[in-house]
Amino acid sequence: MLWHELTIHTTEEAVEMISNFLHEAGAGGVSIEESGTLNKERDTSFGQWYERPLNDIPEGQAVIKGYFAEERNLNDIQGELVPRIEQLRTFDIDPGSYRFEQQTVNEDDWADAWKQYFKPQRVSERLTIKPTWEDYEPTGSNEQIIELDPGMAFGTGTHPTTSLCLRTLESVIKGGEEVIDVGTGSGILSIGAVKLGAKHVLALDLDPVAVSSALANTSLNGLEKQITVKESDLLSVLDAQDPSLGVKLPVQVVVANILAEIILLFIDDVYQALVPGGVYIASGIWKNKEQVVEEALVAAGFRIEDKHRDEDWIAFVARKG
Repeated sequence: MLWHELTIHTTEEAVEMISNFLHEAGAGGVSIEESGTLNKERDTSFGQWYERPLNDIPEGQAVIKGYFAEERNLNDIQGELVPRIEQLRTFDIDPGSYRFEQQTVNEDDWADAWKQYFKPQRVSERLTIKPTWEDYEPTGSNEQIIELDPGMAFGTGTHPTTSLCLRTLESVIKGGEEVIDVGTGSGILSIGAVKLGAKHVLALDLDPVAVSSALANTSLNGLEKQITVKESDLLSVLDAQDPSLGVKLPVQVVVANILAEIILLFIDDVYQALVPGGVYIASGIWKNKEQVVEEALVAAGFRIEDKHRDEDWIAFVARKG
């Protein structure tokens, strides 16, 4: 089967939004490659080492590829994307001097090729992400393995926002908490939370593909009884008082690894969903949105307890007053 490949050269800052635009345009898969330069600061706290640059993408830049069915017209898709990308500037997200490339590829050339670059990776003191097709043995009794098959629609869990969020969860989860994971994607944060000791997680996502992926990965890790996956626009499912949510409201922890613009939309809803003293982990925040998110959290009644950083990304640990 042939697919159209639409490549966008842009900035790391704009990756999350443009990737989402491609999904909304009907992409059957999206791949992201960020700078592999050795000039950027890298986390080596868990034994990672970097022998040489992984690619020649300039620092701060990224290459995003969207794959579309053969019958789709890439010129039409590109025309729809341009105004949406330009609009990012009004939200203080700089896509840079972005440019497009188009080509047609065979499905076998891309559907599985990316898997050779996804290896088991230790992302925190206790958590290691392991692709299902790789063999790996834990190095100690404290190490927890997250089995993951992200498919072409989701990341491998090693993007700074995800690994940052997992490390933040590790600092927050003490054991026995009920958790809500908003925008679960592949379900990786929900799985990580249970592996760290959470009692039950309600995993929510608006995208039916994400719901399917989260269900599949939950099953891969044997956590069907501890993770409930629901399709929901942010926290709207809570309004229905659905008895099958798997958690009792209010909960002890809410985590959201999504864009700052989305986080700003439902801060008050998160506050209501938490017990007094409950913790909100808000991640996926680029450095230029740090102040506005912090101000909104404080205005809603949260106390900023900590900030965790990875490169230019920030995760807030905010406690309900």
